[in-house]
Amino acid sequence: MASNADRPVLVLLHGLLGDADDWQPVIRALPDVECHPLDLPGHGRNRSLRVSGFDEAHRWLCDELAARGIRRYRLAGYSLGGRLALYHASQSPAGLQALLLENCHPGLPAGERPARIAHDEAWAKRFEQEPLAGVLADWYLQGVFADLDDDARARQAARRLGNDGRAVAAMLRATSLGRQPDLAPWLGETGLPVCWVSGNRDHKFHGLACQLVKQGCNIKHLALEGGHNLHAGQPDTFARLLREWVNQPEEKLHD
Repeated sequence: MASNADRPVLVLLHGLLGDADDWQPVIRALPDVECHPLDLPGHGRNRSLRVSGFDEAHRWLCDELAARGIRRYRLAGYSLGGRLALYHASQSPAGLQALLLENCHPGLPAGERPARIAHDEAWAKRFEQEPLAGVLADWYLQGVFADLDDDARARQAARRLGNDGRAVAAMLRATSLGRQPDLAPWLGETGLPVCWVSGNRDHKFHGLACQLVKQGCNIKHLALEGGHNLHAGQPDTFARLLREWVNQPEEKLHD
């Protein structure tokens, strides 16, 4: 049996507008797993922290892991957190054993990136210039949140009112999908075990995951009944998935 020091820990990255506490319902269902939920730059306890792009976000994550003494780890990320986790993994960091991505985007072709940068810039201006309540109400009307009813949208927006709009805007600009490299080719070549989780009611991101499988990417695709934010909508189910994944021997993750 492996010693405690040999057992990997689970590092968790939330999405845009969230914070480390978003993972608490999942963590409470994982009393036997050492979990490290991190606040992304511009969020939670790191709201005053800024990064200029994906390279700097990668260095920030490496520094966070070192500060916590984490040498061997499995990394899970949701949405923006998933994209940052994917970029981090593509840089071949020492100690990363496996990657789990929840409703994540692998990156756009180069020709589609300028339009996405402009799209995200429009949102960033709203976040830094307009009252947050109004911006959030519109944010959760986007198609990716179509599985939410009006009450769920209102609750989600209310939970995000503690954000600093200027910090959100800075992070949105720095980590726009239009500034992310297309990592699908890396996914086709990597030997790192990658588990890709999608919600089958999140048609955009479920479709992206299915397309990656068709392209021959080296991912294990798991589809759950649900929308974009699976870990929030069904924390116990997501915790069971994470427990099985994080406790799986490293050699089995490649099966």
